[in-house]
Amino acid sequence: MSQVSPLAIFLACSMFSLSCSAGPERIYKWVDIKGETHYGHTIPPEYADRDRYEIDKTGRIVKKTDILNADERVANRAAEAKQQELKDHERDRALRDKALLNTYSNVKEIDLARARNLQQVDARAQVAAKQLATATESLEGLRTREASFTQSGKPVPTYLREDINDAQLNLDKMNKEYAKLSAEKSALEARYDEDKARYKLLTGK
Repeated sequence: MSQVSPLAIFLACSMFSLSCSAGPERIYKWVDIKGETHYGHTIPPEYADRDRYEIDKTGRIVKKTDILNADERVANRAAEAKQQELKDHERDRALRDKALLNTYSNVKEIDLARARNLQQVDARAQVAAKQLATATESLEGLRTREASFTQSGKPVPTYLREDINDAQLNLDKMNKEYAKLSAEKSALEARYDEDKARYKLLTGK
C-alpha cells in the first residue's frame, strides 16, 4: 500500500478548509532544524529566520524566500553601505567638478585664489606666532621668579604658583591653535593642488 505524502494530506485539508471558509490561501513549506519538511499557512516564529517556499494548491513552488544568517546579514549590510558610499562619492565628485568649472575660467585663476587664501592664513599665523612668543616669555619670567624663591629657601607664594599654572594652560592652548593654523595651511595647499590637477584633467588645459 503506497504512502500518502504529508504535502498531499495538507493540501487536501487546506482545500476542504477553503471550501468551508474564507481562510488563508497562502501555503508555506519550510524545513526545521532536524531537516524535516513542514507545511502550513503561517511560519512558526522559531523558523522565521530560515529559508521558506510558497506553494500553490497543486504543490508547485511559486516563490522562494532566502533568509540570510547573522553573518550573511552583516556582510550584506556592509556591502550595501559600501555601495552607498561609492554612490555618494560619485555624486559629491560630480558636484565638485561642476563647482570647479563654474568658478574658474583657467588655471591662472586657481593659482591666484590659492595665493590669496594662503596669504590670509599666513597673516593669521604671524599674529599667532607673536602672541605665542609673548606668552612663552611671560611664562619664562614667572618660572624665573619661582626659581629665585626656591634658591633662597623661601616657599613659593600660592599666587605665583597659580599664575604659572594659568600661564602654562594659556600657552598650551595657543600652541594647539598655532598647530591648527599649520594644519589648515597644509590642507589648503593640498586642496588647491587637487583642484588644479582636476581642472586640467576636466578641461585639458
